Amino acid sequence: MANKAPPDYYKILEIPDTANTQQIRDAYKRAALKTHPDRVAADSPERATRTRRFQLVNDAYYTLSDPIRRNEYDAQRRMHGGGRRSGANTGTSYTDPFADADPEESVPPESGAGGGAYSWAWNFFTGGNTNSQSNARNARQQAEDAQFGDVFEEMLREEGLAEENNRPTSKFWSILGAASGGVIGFIVANAPGAMAGAVAGNRLGAIRDTKGKSVYAVFQDLPQNDRARLLAQLATRVFSHAVGI
Repeated sequence: MANKAPPDYYKILEIPDTANTQQIRDAYKRAALKTHPDRVAADSPERATRTRRFQLVNDAYYTLSDPIRRNEYDAQRRMHGGGRRSGANTGTSYTDPFADADPEESVPPESGAGGGAYSWAWNFFTGGNTNSQSNARNARQQAEDAQFGDVFEEMLREEGLAEENNRPTSKFWSILGAASGGVIGFIVANAPGAMAGAVAGNRLGAIRDTKGKSVYAVFQDLPQNDRARLLAQLATRVFSHAVGI
């Protein structure tokens, strides 16, 4: 259990603490796309900060999306003096939602230090110590991947990049261009690119190749620049709705 004050997960997702389940999910989609580390190159100086912020965003959604965890979290906030907020960023100027995060939460571990970044949510709700326990770090990473993968596929459907039956539309393949068949063919290793592209086109949300990969796992194995392009296009669509364009 964590004994320290929890981060303000409502502020991190830029929502009021009266937000309902759908508002929390929508806010997570926007925040995850905004902070995802694959939006920048692997050697970018922004990468470490993006990674940590993405982890905080995932911690926030992990906590607030579950009613039981949310109730326990709210109780901890009250215990540590956290109050209710009527809204997020209600002023006219932009407020960094990560500005008040605990330095231990917001600063990535030093390269080669062998430790993991602190996670209030994971430590409190699971008892695992992400600083010192590699199994806790691995479990948290798996949960983070599953969580983002779930909304990633939902966003593809919502933005017309996949049909309701999870078949990808032409818009999805046009974003990746030649990578749609060739790169996936390279990933599965035992099928020609064109065949692999046809298989992937069969069922976007739940297809499994011969190595048992979901479409999100295939996305993770794409070259970084292709992941960045897909995320950027998806973010453009999601944020255009958010501002009413």
